[in-house]
Amino acid sequence: MRSGGVGLSRFEGKLNLVLSPHFPQYRCSQKKELNLKIQGSRLLKSQPHAASSSSPLTSSSGAQYSEPLLDTNTNRKKRIAGIDQDELLDPSLLADPDSRFCEFQGVQIHHKIYEFQAPNSLQKNHTLSQLPLILLHGFGASVFSWNRVMKPLAELIGSKVLAFDRPAFGLTSRLNFSSHSSPATENRRPLNPYSMAFSVLATLYFIDFLAAEKAILVGHSAGSLTAVNSYFEAPERVAALILVAPAILAPLIVHKAVEGNQLGRENRMEKDSSDSSSLRNPYLKLSKILLKFAKHVAQAIMQMVKGMAVMLNSLYKKLLSAILRSAFAVMLVRMVIDKFGIAAIRNAWYNSSQVTEHILYGYTKPLRTKGWDRALVEYTAAMLTDTETESKPPLEKRLHEISCPVLIVTGDSDRIVPSWNAQRLAQAIPGSHLEVIKHCGHLPHEEKVEEFVSVVEKFVQRVFGEPEKQCLEAVT
Repeated sequence: MRSGGVGLSRFEGKLNLVLSPHFPQYRCSQKKELNLKIQGSRLLKSQPHAASSSSPLTSSSGAQYSEPLLDTNTNRKKRIAGIDQDELLDPSLLADPDSRFCEFQGVQIHHKIYEFQAPNSLQKNHTLSQLPLILLHGFGASVFSWNRVMKPLAELIGSKVLAFDRPAFGLTSRLNFSSHSSPATENRRPLNPYSMAFSVLATLYFIDFLAAEKAILVGHSAGSLTAVNSYFEAPERVAALILVAPAILAPLIVHKAVEGNQLGRENRMEKDSSDSSSLRNPYLKLSKILLKFAKHVAQAIMQMVKGMAVMLNSLYKKLLSAILRSAFAVMLVRMVIDKFGIAAIRNAWYNSSQVTEHILYGYTKPLRTKGWDRALVEYTAAMLTDTETESKPPLEKRLHEISCPVLIVTGDSDRIVPSWNAQRLAQAIPGSHLEVIKHCGHLPHEEKVEEFVSVVEKFVQRVFGEPEKQCLEAVT
């Protein structure tokens, strides 16, 4: 009994040492209670069948105090960019009062529509009523990015303005596309909702959704890629393009067209001179035959190299896709968003002091949706391993084919997509018009709302004529 008492006394001393740093209020007030429990334990020690019952002391008192300590360490709430990740919600539960959802190829697309209600007399004379605007946000943004300009733009054109969240962004539903695909269903699986092809089809779908034959597409940053690709997919459905801080790599050299007649004449002259000289000299004729043979051999070798390159490229993309869709990639995305998400938002503005808590909330709100991290990984994988555009020429080599009216808007202090890229883009697109807004960053439609709307107004009036200008002046 004595040895048991000494052991329990030592236990009491150790327990006080453990509790004192964390719970100083228990140093004195709990001593009596501990003495009572120790005495009770001594009585239990005297019974043989209770020899192993010393654990209730630790489970009733020790566990009582150690449990809160474990809670603070293991159950601490995880936060990414200031957003609690313990209770993620379905996107529809985060919708605004003016939010709308529609299903397109199995995806619930979140969108908003603003329609200017003009007097009947003005509606009859307004020729732009058949030209709605469709707004396409950039990477990491959403419909929220267009909130401040939707109403002014609708009043400007006297028609509907629609903005929608592309898959992986905003409140559009997230689908785990990789889990639904397998080698057995490779040929009959649905279109990847995170691919560029899906965004293009969704854009054209919303033109039909608005019951319009054509629409003016307004793309910001990466949304400009969707706008331009939508034009090449269906140029007859696009009335004009407005590219805001476009994240489209402009060609370094703009090739000028060469007159066809002059080029053909020079080729014929070279051919005639070579034929006449080969007839006079048999050695030239022999060398010409050898050159043709070498040319065929070189072509065969190039075809083999090209085939190997295609095979290696396919293997590379499969490996890259597997890596991007791994748990490590999801962890990496979460870490990047947590470390640099807020900083990227502030960096997009010329004057970061104008970035309010409301703006930060609007940009980080999608981080509260279920599967947001997996969706970003799927989007990145789709962009880097896209095989559907391999059969088409690169976009920068097709810019000269754009024939619809184009307005390019950029900020003079854009730190994400420099303004010089927009200037080169304007040179590459025939007939395009460039507007540079001073003291503005990557988000002209958010940071300089009045200047942005004014630039769009001038473009619309110039492209669609003076009758619209008179009507717009009557409305305002």
